[in-house]
Amino acid sequence: MDIIDDLKYRGLINQVSDEEALREALKKPMTFYCGFDPTANSLHAGNLLVIVIMMRLQKAGHHPIALVGGGTGMIGDPSGRSTERQLNTKEVVQSYADSLRKQLDHFLHFNEGNATFANNAEWLNELSTIEFLRDVGKYFTLNYMLSKDSVQTRLESGISFTEFSYMLLQSFDYLNLYEKKGCRMQIGGSDQWGNITAGLELIRKRGHEEHAFAMTFPLITKSDGTKFGKSMGGAIWLDPERTTPYEWYQFWINASDDDVVNFLKYFTFLTKDEIETLAKEVAEHPEERKAQKTLAREMTILVHGEEALKQAEHISQALFSGKVAQLSGAEIKQGFKDVPTYQAPRNEPVKLLDLLVEAGVTSSKRQAREDITNGAIYINGVRRTDLQDVLTEEDRVDNTYIIVRRGKKKYTLIQF
Repeated sequence: MDIIDDLKYRGLINQVSDEEALREALKKPMTFYCGFDPTANSLHAGNLLVIVIMMRLQKAGHHPIALVGGGTGMIGDPSGRSTERQLNTKEVVQSYADSLRKQLDHFLHFNEGNATFANNAEWLNELSTIEFLRDVGKYFTLNYMLSKDSVQTRLESGISFTEFSYMLLQSFDYLNLYEKKGCRMQIGGSDQWGNITAGLELIRKRGHEEHAFAMTFPLITKSDGTKFGKSMGGAIWLDPERTTPYEWYQFWINASDDDVVNFLKYFTFLTKDEIETLAKEVAEHPEERKAQKTLAREMTILVHGEEALKQAEHISQALFSGKVAQLSGAEIKQGFKDVPTYQAPRNEPVKLLDLLVEAGVTSSKRQAREDITNGAIYINGVRRTDLQDVLTEEDRVDNTYIIVRRGKKKYTLIQF
């Protein structure tokens, strides 16, 4: 399938500056870029959409430039925001940029020749105010800049001159990459259309005749209207230290029936036929959740690899069956990350009755006795009904953890 047709089938094209000319240009290898502002030390699920689009274009024979905004990140993009970003120091922005480079390399493989990494601090930090005003600013009227959505939406609440200038800096990025790297297309979210087309305007006004292009994709929301890429605990990060592979897997496997087919189109490299087969499964056998399981597997392998997938599936199976004793210490740390945790103050054996109260599993010894007698207490998945029971080192997984369950779902992690 033609790359433009494939992106359209997947619902990934929002706007294109000149579709007919772009189709023709994409018949030959093209260099394109997308920018990532270093506002955190990790990318998140929302960023993954554009990364996957870059990978699709790369697989079709084109050359991606991943541009991290070490320069523009010092200012902050007003697009899609109602308030100004907090300004970070140069050192913080640089550390974030370094982290993002490592993450992007995982997907695009910069050392293999087909993809390039760039940091706009390289040219923006050397740009003087006079050069910027003469070589960039003079090509834009205030009327043109004020007409852009990223500015319009902020006029009422207020926009600083710093953020107002962001559009011109991004335009200069495009011009710089066009002239020095032969980059002829910029891609980004739909909120970036104004900034990207400003870059096209600058390239044209600087007298360049070879056609340059803009392409945006829609910003993703879930079927219930909530923002994509968020959970109860906040953003879903690509960094396994911030969002564990198990949490990542759970995020995707919990996709609703209304969302899962779209997510398969957006984020996976499954073919149209494979996706249509899974769509049929959703319609006819939703209880089997085949589409969700496929989505979770594909996304976990993409971001964290095969071993992380096996671990996430093992944790999920153990929690579903209640057979938590089969988990390793590392798997317990992942699977019970958000479970109330009690740091045991001593290493010697402890009475189960005392531990339930000390760890806050029950509110009193009377309640603890009642729960034990009624068979409501499980240690590492095994029911304990003896009021005189004592927990020893043999009850600990990896000599570190004991998993207490009260009733069907209330877990507490004891850590020694």
